[in-house]
Amino acid sequence: MSRIGNAVISMEKGVTVLSEKGKVTVGGPKGQLVVLMPAGVDVQVRDSEIHVHTNGSDDALHGFARAVLANAITGVTSGWTRTLELSGVGYRAAMSGIDLNLSIGFSHPVVVHPVAGITFSIVDGKIVISGVDKQSVGQTAASIRAIKKPEPYKGKGIKYVGEYVRKKAGKSAKAVGGAPGAGGK
Repeated sequence: MSRIGNAVISMEKGVTVLSEKGKVTVGGPKGQLVVLMPAGVDVQVRDSEIHVHTNGSDDALHGFARAVLANAITGVTSGWTRTLELSGVGYRAAMSGIDLNLSIGFSHPVVVHPVAGITFSIVDGKIVISGVDKQSVGQTAASIRAIKKPEPYKGKGIKYVGEYVRKKAGKSAKAVGGAPGAGGK
């Protein structure tokens, strides 16, 4: 039995949950999401509580289904955000309508178009990605970070706020000791 799967999800005010065979529709003040449930997982809505049950054959998906449903409820009530920061001299981010323009050391600016349900904003030089679907917000943040990952020598690039980039020593650290036999007889 899954401990996570057996935990009851409590609904906040303003959240509506409609359970049909194979899918659950979650609505709230921020929007609406449709969550597909795996075969063998059943969702029951009672009062202001949601119970996720399994028929016993798919216990591996029990906790997963409950976590995805809980994330959907959090998304439609308060939303999800990921924050990225630019590290490098002259690296800038700007908004152009709903698109994100990045100047990150390439010969041309990089334009990122948001997918449905995702919004970009620039706060204190940081890129804030927000939306109701946790997976979509995380995937968009990872896609933007992949454009210019932080490099290990100077740390320049796009990174998550709070991410630690471990720096490597460059070639000069290797040359200090010198190779045996170099520079003379």
